[in-house]
Amino acid sequence: MPKTIIITGAGSGLGAASARLLAGQGHEVVLVGRSAGNVRAVADGLGCAWHTADFTRLDEVRALAATLDARYPRIDALANNAGALRRERTETVDGFEETLQVNYLAPFLLTHLLLGKLTESRATVVQTSSNAAKLNGRVDLDDFGNTVRYTPTRAYGTAKLQLILFTRELHTRFHDRGLTAAAFHPGGVRSNFAQDTTSPVRYVFGSPLLRRLILRPADVAAHQLARFVTTEPGSGWEAGAYHENGKVRRSHAQAADPVLAARLWERTEEVLGLR
Repeated sequence: MPKTIIITGAGSGLGAASARLLAGQGHEVVLVGRSAGNVRAVADGLGCAWHTADFTRLDEVRALAATLDARYPRIDALANNAGALRRERTETVDGFEETLQVNYLAPFLLTHLLLGKLTESRATVVQTSSNAAKLNGRVDLDDFGNTVRYTPTRAYGTAKLQLILFTRELHTRFHDRGLTAAAFHPGGVRSNFAQDTTSPVRYVFGSPLLRRLILRPADVAAHQLARFVTTEPGSGWEAGAYHENGKVRRSHAQAADPVLAARLWERTEEVLGLR
């Protein structure tokens, strides 16, 4: 049966490739992107609906949630795929460090505002995380805004770790109401990721040779995302868990801490004015 699937970060890379794959399978795919030109080009080629939202502006995330809730009778899956790695510490108009907001706060807010529709639909929420969570992440609730020892890679890794903890707590709080959650690392995907940073990661994504040698095509990685939103837990994946290469994996030690997951959820609700 066709599903209604919302994908953020769908103007290019993994999001666009996943949209093409899922639309080709007959699902109703709804694309969300920052650039109207990019997301429209992908959507028009597929005959899909599309919306724009700049995740550096939380008012646009709230407006997006209201539009999606009003327009779609059910939402079977939400793929929180949008993400970014910045070159320096910058605060958004909302007063949050930008990497934190784009990669974690905005997806949390969007999901939270859609919880009624998602639980009614017994939906699946998928977070595109990263092994950067294990390599560079560290959640410090006393430094929620990434003001101490900031580096672009640490901020990014921490945000991806926060997504894993968010997935865990989302499962804990709502699985008994039919909501399913999972997080995964898609691997290095050929895209324009990291173009706005001076991190060495930029040279991997920007070098044609290294892209071919190290990174996988987006349409290959798209099959991972598609599996989560079209199949049930137990068919090769586990609800509430973090996955790499199609298997449940350990991430950062903090990712397995249920107390931290609950505290992070509560702190995030507080800073977003959701409590």
